[in-house]
Amino acid sequence: MAAVAGSLVGGFGLLIGSFLNVVIFRVPAGRSIVSPPSACGGCGARIRPIDNVPVLSWLWLGGRCRDCKARISARYPFVELLTGVVFAAIVLRFAPWEALDGSVPQMVGALAETVAFLVLAAVGVALAWIDLDTQRLPDAIVLPAYPVVGALLLVAAATTGEWGSLLRAAAGGAILFAAYFAMAFAYPQGMGLGDVKLAGVLGMALGWLGWGELAVGAFGAFLLGGLFAIGLVIARRAGRGSGIPFGPWMLGGAALAVLAGEPIWHSYLRLVGLE
Repeated sequence: MAAVAGSLVGGFGLLIGSFLNVVIFRVPAGRSIVSPPSACGGCGARIRPIDNVPVLSWLWLGGRCRDCKARISARYPFVELLTGVVFAAIVLRFAPWEALDGSVPQMVGALAETVAFLVLAAVGVALAWIDLDTQRLPDAIVLPAYPVVGALLLVAAATTGEWGSLLRAAAGGAILFAAYFAMAFAYPQGMGLGDVKLAGVLGMALGWLGWGELAVGAFGAFLLGGLFAIGLVIARRAGRGSGIPFGPWMLGGAALAVLAGEPIWHSYLRLVGLE
């Protein structure tokens, strides 16, 4: 059953990924994400429904526009595939298999928790690519994530009685927001306000899971970002003073914490002799 659900939600994730490609392209430019319909950037021809099937359309068109044969970036199917894989992984991580045989409130709470992290995953994929392209984390995507994820976690707490988790989520969001705000204040060239705003919603989600997940996600962002920066320096594509978009690494650290934060945290505690 888990595999079936993962496959179905993963397929749905492919469709969401197709929509995220529109978001990634249009939101930084201040354009509507609902109109006009998607069109080729080369000849302006509208994308036919049959040519808008996630991943498969790009493959059977050979990565080119049907009308003008202009190249279509491989990033489009990659974003779709990435979103599908992440959605499947989240469902396998959070899906309420135990709650399916339980009460309705338990089922609702577990589903609300799962949907909260699916929303965060979709937001994360879009923000990561936008930050890589523009070194911006648009408020139009970050700020709505607060009430949406917060409301879903509130439903989860109200239906399962996990009020402690909700309080920890609020504390986690405040702690990570404050920490990033302090870093941005101390070194504005290295940390932007977009990172600060993103930190709050990531802290809220990771805090819901536990203090260990919050710690792993926070540290993982700097570890991944540092390794990437070192790689750029070694490859001579950046200098020591070069800035890098940090949002993708914040999101990468959060993804690591969501999917494997608990075992990583306990392994660390055992390593230092605290468990």
